[in-house]
Amino acid sequence: MLAAIKLAFKLSALACTLALADTTVNSLARDVSRVESIREIKDIQRAFAHLAQFGRFNEATTLFSPDATFTWGADTVTGHSDIEEFLYNHAGDMDGRKPGSLNTLVIENPVVSLSADGRIAKARWNGLRFAGDGDGESWIEGGIYENQYVRGESGWRISLLHYYAMYEGTYEDGWRNIGGRGIPIIPYHFSPEGAGVPIPAAEGNAVGTNTTLGELQVRIQRLNDEDEVRNLMHAHGYYVDRRMWTDVVDLHTTKTKVTITGKGICSNNTLCTGNTYNGLDGVRKALERMGPEGLTTGVNNDHPIVDLIVEVNPNGQRAVARGIEIAMRGNANNKTASWEFNVFRNNFVKEDGVWKIKAIETTPLIVADYHKGWGNGGLDVPNWYVPPLIDVKSYRARGIGSLSTSNITTAELQRRLLRSAAYDGTENQSHAYGYLLDDIACDSVSRLFALHGHKLSPFAGFYLTPQRIKNACFASYGTNRSALRNSISFHWRPQPVILVSNDGRSATLRARLLQPSTSTTKAGSFNSAMYHDQVVLENGRWRLWSVTIDEFYWQSSSWKEGWSNPPPLNASKPDPEPAGWTKKYPPDVTVREVGEREAGFRGGSGKVVEWPAIQKMWFAYRNLVSGRTPDEGRYEGKVGFWEGCVPCKVRPDWSLVANGYEEPQVGPASNGTLRMWR
Repeated sequence: MLAAIKLAFKLSALACTLALADTTVNSLARDVSRVESIREIKDIQRAFAHLAQFGRFNEATTLFSPDATFTWGADTVTGHSDIEEFLYNHAGDMDGRKPGSLNTLVIENPVVSLSADGRIAKARWNGLRFAGDGDGESWIEGGIYENQYVRGESGWRISLLHYYAMYEGTYEDGWRNIGGRGIPIIPYHFSPEGAGVPIPAAEGNAVGTNTTLGELQVRIQRLNDEDEVRNLMHAHGYYVDRRMWTDVVDLHTTKTKVTITGKGICSNNTLCTGNTYNGLDGVRKALERMGPEGLTTGVNNDHPIVDLIVEVNPNGQRAVARGIEIAMRGNANNKTASWEFNVFRNNFVKEDGVWKIKAIETTPLIVADYHKGWGNGGLDVPNWYVPPLIDVKSYRARGIGSLSTSNITTAELQRRLLRSAAYDGTENQSHAYGYLLDDIACDSVSRLFALHGHKLSPFAGFYLTPQRIKNACFASYGTNRSALRNSISFHWRPQPVILVSNDGRSATLRARLLQPSTSTTKAGSFNSAMYHDQVVLENGRWRLWSVTIDEFYWQSSSWKEGWSNPPPLNASKPDPEPAGWTKKYPPDVTVREVGEREAGFRGGSGKVVEWPAIQKMWFAYRNLVSGRTPDEGRYEGKVGFWEGCVPCKVRPDWSLVANGYEEPQVGPASNGTLRMWR
């Protein structure tokens, strides 16, 4: 009986998300294709950024449908040749084609919505472009994309790229709102409810297919593997940020290597040349170029990962990941800071069912002193090498073979497919939250949450249920807000590590908060923090269950000073009091009541830790290969391990388990035998 109930839950959850009308091979094939479509749309858009980074605009146009429309701010063109001409003209000498020029186009935080017939789609993205000509000129521009996509005989293509320009400026002066005016709300293609349904119910009966169950098994396994490799790469990035060298080494296979193809910044803030490092000892030596293990006061080592594309080999044993890394490094003790614009192309191998890193290849394109910028091409002769691209147009269509189906059922394959659909549903909700929070859309933000969901209001506490979340937002920000904003602090949530439950109905999410800001009166700047969230499938929609923001790990005091010149710490300064509005509308659980987990953050039980001091960073998962927990003493108390939702140790009735959901596994056992993905 219990097994039957569990199976019913699985099939019900799958039916809600993928709208399966039956359990035939035909219906399963249709829904595998629909999940693959979400991935291909993301890959197509990110491939555009990869090609634009090197001025390969002719190839970039092949990602568009023949009659595509391209709108950039006030300019609109149609068709491949006109799109190519516009891209060349807009980039000018800042096209990334010659050493010293830079054209790094970040397109991140997708909210993707597939049509019911699976033939068209829409997606919202954040955009930020870093550009320079190598001869002294530099430019930064940012905004939001609301794009459309169409599926033809040759796969998915961009049918409309619509970029809404919001802020721009030179590196010397920094960026500001375009025209010095207030910024309007950029139209949304999705509603708060629609964001939780990236794949709607399919129309009609599934058409007949020659696809076998064994072939579908391989395609679903490829989706599951892609999730694991993506998580592995993103977790690797977080470990690098905190100089957790032991955990980085754990992610590698024994016969591994690290290659730095050009030059980068070493720990003494000087340039060091590229090299190849072999074996696990070599991995550590390569990492120690950035400094010793563990962060110390004033050291910043952030390496946000964006535009990541993952390709799993048809044999299911190898994979490659290509992406862009924007390193923001510095030392507040000597007021030094730098930018690095890197491209990585890494190889992975599956050993005994566990994905590991086989080879790291990092190509620093430009290394620039923060106070001078990248307009002159950086600190030395820039590296010029184009790491091989991933052909996203043919990846999904390549021959994939088949597996024996003697021990597999359509129900089991549906469960596995739901786990990858859950990855995309979780990512959609995460990014929708960021966009709606940018606009301080209190009612819409609250509608992203489950009926018993809860959210941390910064420095105050947790509010339970959508109604109280909405009321807390209104109490904090007010109800009479203008549609034009003179300033915005954006809530980018890139680099997710998403751990999905076995039944695919719940997930834990770790995401970076990368917070660029813009204003009419002063240059924008960056801040960095971390989200620890949970998401559930409720009544056929993905909804936020728990949202916690740990802020800030580092901050820019201004555009000119960056993160390397913060105000001096004043140990005698009293900790700030909770916001006055909380006295009128108190939280259900205060930050202080959570205890150790929030001790160093504003409103917590301990002394507030502010940059340039190193705030303790929390992880909700073990090392994805070794099972090591990050609080095993190697990092002098600067990292910690916390399972489940943040306030759930104070309020266990708020946990997933207490409300009928599975708690996602948090990683393998310390001997690596227990896998979270199976």
